[in-house]
Amino acid sequence: MKVLFIDACVKDDSRTRYLADYLASKIDGDIKRVKLNDLGLKPLDKNLLIKRDKLIKENKLEDEMFKLAIDFKESDIILIASPYWDLSFPSLLKIYFEQINVLNVVFKYGIDNMPHSLCNIKKMYYITTSGGAIINDEYGFGYIKSLFNNFYGVNDIKYIKAECLDIYGADLNKILNDAKKKIDELF
Repeated sequence: MKVLFIDACVKDDSRTRYLADYLASKIDGDIKRVKLNDLGLKPLDKNLLIKRDKLIKENKLEDEMFKLAIDFKESDIILIASPYWDLSFPSLLKIYFEQINVLNVVFKYGIDNMPHSLCNIKKMYYITTSGGAIINDEYGFGYIKSLFNNFYGVNDIKYIKAECLDIYGADLNKILNDAKKKIDELF
């Protein structure tokens, strides 16, 4: 099994990464970690879109520009570690999906005008932590879940969260251990 570990954590001592590493230790397969903070990703702009469209039109899908997309497409399992920030996730994760969501690489449009997956992905794990309560899952996890359902054809999606970690009086160890127990139940 090819496992792609998408690490959207910014801090070195990330609690989200701590839980994701714990989950990764349970998965049997070859794990490739992609630390988004180290990639120097930039939002798609006019010039990048022109270049990408030209390469797609010329069927030059082996170009370096598509390396992240091909790694994503060829993975069997995706593990995403992303803290809960401002009702969502760090912007690097959105930029990553802008980079890999490439027509004719990870999806194509069918005669029904809907996206159809070209990916091998069977399962996705999404892990997040929050200092406070996760007020709404819709903009963070909900967005990611919708991408996986609608563009990549993945319905086996597991969501693990640990919240209220920075609330006065919170028992950090108990909250993290409870999240680890939820992970254990998945295996």
